[in-house]
Amino acid sequence: MTVDRRESLRTFGAFVAGAASPGQPPSSGGPQTGLLAPLLELVNATEFESMSRLVLPPARYQTISGGHRRSFDKMTFRQRLMVYAMDLDLTTELFGYEMFAPIIVGPVANQGDLHADGELGTARGAAAAKAIMVATSESSHPIDQIVSASSEPVWSQVYAASGRAGDDAARAVAAGCKALCVTIGVSPDGAPIATNWDAVQQLTQAVNVPVVVKGIMGVDDARTALQRGADGLVVSNHGGVVGGHSALPVDVLPAVADAVNGQVPILVDGSFRRGTDVLKGLALGATAVMVARPPMWGLAAYGAEGVQTVVEILQTELARNMAMSGRPTISMIDRELVRFDKW
Repeated sequence: MTVDRRESLRTFGAFVAGAASPGQPPSSGGPQTGLLAPLLELVNATEFESMSRLVLPPARYQTISGGHRRSFDKMTFRQRLMVYAMDLDLTTELFGYEMFAPIIVGPVANQGDLHADGELGTARGAAAAKAIMVATSESSHPIDQIVSASSEPVWSQVYAASGRAGDDAARAVAAGCKALCVTIGVSPDGAPIATNWDAVQQLTQAVNVPVVVKGIMGVDDARTALQRGADGLVVSNHGGVVGGHSALPVDVLPAVADAVNGQVPILVDGSFRRGTDVLKGLALGATAVMVARPPMWGLAAYGAEGVQTVVEILQTELARNMAMSGRPTISMIDRELVRFDKW
């Protein structure tokens, strides 16, 4: 029997104290060799990090490991009690598409170094979890193959600083990508650089799909991106490459959201590891959250099924915490939900 995951979430509110998943995860369990735990025994996204460490060379593992938790750990929730939660619904509209949940698999380069299936496995896993995937121009597979592997929308990420950004963008749109994510502030090899806003504007004018500028870490950049034609923003410091870790993306998210004031959707990334993290990001002004490293942990250890399971765990945790906080629908999530603790 096929389980409708949206219907499952609507009834999930009656069981908010449990840990049942909205829909059944894959039954095959992924790789069972060596020291890897059976896939279905993993209960949160962070457990997949230790599994990926078992299968990757140390140097490659280091590129997808870690995270910075201090900002999330300073936030707690103000719960609303006695709120009817049977109509639990994570549905979120973004650029005319109704997402199952406000969680997007973010761009990571050269995924073939993590698993033989590379981006094709990520595309299949994200689609099975009903999630959008962002494929990077530095992928191990051609963009048309990645798009074909997914039944959900695929976005493409290009670098504003790349001399081939225009060609990469045109190729992605021709392949069927539904949006373009333009990365600013870093070069394709990951080095921090100054933003070429003229290049950003050229891309916004050259394609007929929404253009989202990734790498916003302040109000001034947000306003400039809008002036240059951005249809959306991603608050991101590229894993600490820009600005270090003195301020995390979730720290600057509220100021950016206030400055944008609903003109365009705002996404955010950076160390989102739990459903509570996602809920905090939404409360502080994000339309959706990008997660990159956790799905890569799943890919490295278990392939497409690992990606699917990681995303579904995050969706389930988000659903449970929405219900327990008295905000069973996305529209009910507001900034009053989050309280900042000083320590």
